[in-house]
Amino acid sequence: MEEFKESLVGELGNKTAFTIPVLGGIPVADSVVVTWIIMALLVVCSWLLTRKLSVRSPGKVQSALEWAVQFLSGFVKTNIGPHWRPFVPWLGTVALYIGISNLIGIFGLTPPTKDISVTAALAVMSMLLIYGSQFRYNGPLGGLKKFAEPMPLLLPINLMEVLIRPLALCMRLFGNILGAYIIMEMLKFVAPVILPAVFSIYFDLFDGLIQTVVFVFLTTLFTGEGIKDEA
Repeated sequence: MEEFKESLVGELGNKTAFTIPVLGGIPVADSVVVTWIIMALLVVCSWLLTRKLSVRSPGKVQSALEWAVQFLSGFVKTNIGPHWRPFVPWLGTVALYIGISNLIGIFGLTPPTKDISVTAALAVMSMLLIYGSQFRYNGPLGGLKKFAEPMPLLLPINLMEVLIRPLALCMRLFGNILGAYIIMEMLKFVAPVILPAVFSIYFDLFDGLIQTVVFVFLTTLFTGEGIKDEA
């Protein structure tokens, strides 16, 4: 049991894949390498799936892609409002990255979302999007007035949300993926043949996709709150 505890603690750490021999050595974490793999996969798949697009005779793959884009566009338009269009590429890319990151553990790679620095970076970028768009579409004064809505009495709470929202996005994604990873490691230790395959359907597939939807949904919802009433 002690050996299992030690191995689990070691797995929970963010391991260094390799070190770049410049400036005294720059460590590159496993999560960064896996992120590079995901980026390359997305670029290759994007090229393969879109190189033969046709207006007159779209195939099944093109029809499926068009349906996915229309679904995402409709979702974003409903929650953000008239200025929805610029947000679709960002939200779609984030959804693909988080979704693949959460599912990549099935292939024996370490999910980047198990690294809190990755989830924190995603949360910070989402907050820049949320509050940047709030000031862009409402102007400096209008953006500040949003913090006093629906009544000035809530100003302190709304200001606290500037820190609470990214913290919630970060820890929700990190905590769920880390928790699933720990449970799967424990199941592998108890019954390495049967149980991991069964529970992987939930923790690696179902739960991973749920966390993707939750992150994108909350980012869209928070963004819409800041700009939807404008126009």
